[in-house]
Amino acid sequence: MQNILRVKYLLALTLLPTLLLYTFIVIVPIIWSSYYGFFKWSGMNEPSFIGWSNYMEVVNDPIFWRALKNNLIIVAASVFGQVPIALILALMLRKTSLFQKFVRSAVFLPMVISTVVVGLIWGYIYNPEFGIVNAFLETVGLETWTRAWLSDRSVNMYAVAIPIIWNYIGPYLIIFIAAIQNVPNEIEDAAKIDGANGLKKLIYVTLPMMWTTIKVAVVLCISGSLKAFDQVFVMTGGGPAQSTELLATYMYNNTFVIYRYGFGSAISTMIVIVSLVLILFSQVIMKRKDEGGIGI
Repeated sequence: MQNILRVKYLLALTLLPTLLLYTFIVIVPIIWSSYYGFFKWSGMNEPSFIGWSNYMEVVNDPIFWRALKNNLIIVAASVFGQVPIALILALMLRKTSLFQKFVRSAVFLPMVISTVVVGLIWGYIYNPEFGIVNAFLETVGLETWTRAWLSDRSVNMYAVAIPIIWNYIGPYLIIFIAAIQNVPNEIEDAAKIDGANGLKKLIYVTLPMMWTTIKVAVVLCISGSLKAFDQVFVMTGGGPAQSTELLATYMYNNTFVIYRYGFGSAISTMIVIVSLVLILFSQVIMKRKDEGGIGI
């Protein structure tokens, strides 16, 4: 008993510096930002306490709800785009041949590139005059499908989502490959003896063994999507007419363009709340599926 207590004490002592650093860098700024949401402040004058006015204005602002809807599109595109694609690629590239290593590096490469550069590249790809997308459609005889992808309000959010999906497949690919390689060989051998091969082995052995990793990936996906800013800001700036406005660009424009720091702090607090709600919701759903059995 004393040995167990000693080990727990040692673990707590070891984790304490990291916990204190995380609290100072992450938790304290979130609380401080929430606090400034109760003030009218331009960043230069003396903050003036106005109670819940900023938060009420955020909730009653139609631009906030438009930005939230757009962000939910990005979240859905990321969760149902990045995670499945990365999982499929991980299953295909889990071996360590030279070709598979090359493909892994190619898939991970966009993550190394600056997000601003990614935004610029895809801005040129979508350009209605000389972009690759319209040029390809014209080449294959689909001229009627060509359009100004980033200006057309009926498709611009979906066009914006594609670079975000493409940009962040790599990290999830590496995470899933590591999870697959950590599945014990004894379990796979036992599954083969029981006749579980191919799809059955994937559904009843591989996915259940890496389900916790998938849940973590979904959390990272949701939190990362709600912070999406760089690509959208470079490609559209949130326009035209706020049609591609996201919560992060909405906060930026209010905070650093029109200098409403108190209002921007209220928006950032709402982003944290939305992120927590979505993450909790996703974990509840995935926990139920986990309890019910994967693929059953």
